[in-house]
Amino acid sequence: MSATPSSRNRPVAFDHASVILAPKVLLHDHLDGGLRPQTVLELARESGYDELPADDVEGLARWFRESADSGSLVRYLETFTHTVAVMQTAPALRRVAGECAEDLAADGVVYAEIRFAPEQHLTDGLSLDEVVEAVLEGFVEGAEAAAAVGKPIEVRCLVTAMRHAARSREIAELAVRFRDRGVVGFDIAGAEAGHPPSRHLDAFEYMRANNAPFTIHAGEAFGLPSIHEAISFCGADRLGHGVRVMDDIELPSGTGAADRVVTGASLGRVANYVRDKRIPLEMCPSSNVQTGAVASIAEHPFNVLARLRFRVTVNTDNRLMSDTTMSKEFGVLADQFGYGWADFERFTVNAMKSAFIHFDERLRLIDEVIKPGYAVLIG
Repeated sequence: MSATPSSRNRPVAFDHASVILAPKVLLHDHLDGGLRPQTVLELARESGYDELPADDVEGLARWFRESADSGSLVRYLETFTHTVAVMQTAPALRRVAGECAEDLAADGVVYAEIRFAPEQHLTDGLSLDEVVEAVLEGFVEGAEAAAAVGKPIEVRCLVTAMRHAARSREIAELAVRFRDRGVVGFDIAGAEAGHPPSRHLDAFEYMRANNAPFTIHAGEAFGLPSIHEAISFCGADRLGHGVRVMDDIELPSGTGAADRVVTGASLGRVANYVRDKRIPLEMCPSSNVQTGAVASIAEHPFNVLARLRFRVTVNTDNRLMSDTTMSKEFGVLADQFGYGWADFERFTVNAMKSAFIHFDERLRLIDEVIKPGYAVLIG
């Protein structure tokens, strides 16, 4: 289905076939969680990696999806052993990054911030700088290929430090070193329990001292204390996931997750702070169910938080493990909560406002790409 100028006076039907038309902004997507299964197989053969759990595309895709459906963040993270293993050379990193940009553009994503942990790609002798250079080159190549087929996309990078390791300051310095070459921010990720963000204060202080933005995975597998530390002690500009902010919100009896109107909610100090300061929540619905952050899409706090006017954004997290795309995530939320084009325009503008690029660049994409794109769909 395509929208033409003649259709601008009537809305485009909201269905799964037309969702791809919507301009999308993606803030939370892991490079090593979004490989094509075919690419995993081919890179494994090229590198001699022989520990893949399946040797065909369908079987491998199914293994990743089923293994990620454990309900445990720790087990979910174990699936990355195989993708990281085949991303240890510059050509492999360039290929994966290029395909990432092309795949997102084909799905209607117009701006994306893709994150990965450079410290996990040093096995074959690359330096941290060489790892980042290869990924950035891949993003440029992929964006150029996408533009050539009429699917322009702007891709930026977040470098991530693993919260169980001790290299966060070094990775923060890497983020600042490449800030004018495509890296727009810093992140910490990995298992939350036992690894509080406050252990990495020197990295966050370095980012703030250099006027550089950062996000923190918080409030996914661990509760409200993780969010409190991330914003109050560390100064996070955004929250990766943040679903457990609901622990600080009391809803009136009878209020359901799918209610179109939410009134009478009582917000605690952390929840109020997150909403008052417009701290963006990088929510990943399908992934949040897989990791056990929420029990089901029906119980996901996305809708309640959106109705309470938190700055919610829609994200994929790991497209391979969740067998998802941004269009699928839009569809899942629409099916569950009855959203339409105007809702997704708001969520997309939320995301664009929250991006780590400069204000004038954000405004240009909102005014010249996102709003015109939704105007066609809304009619």
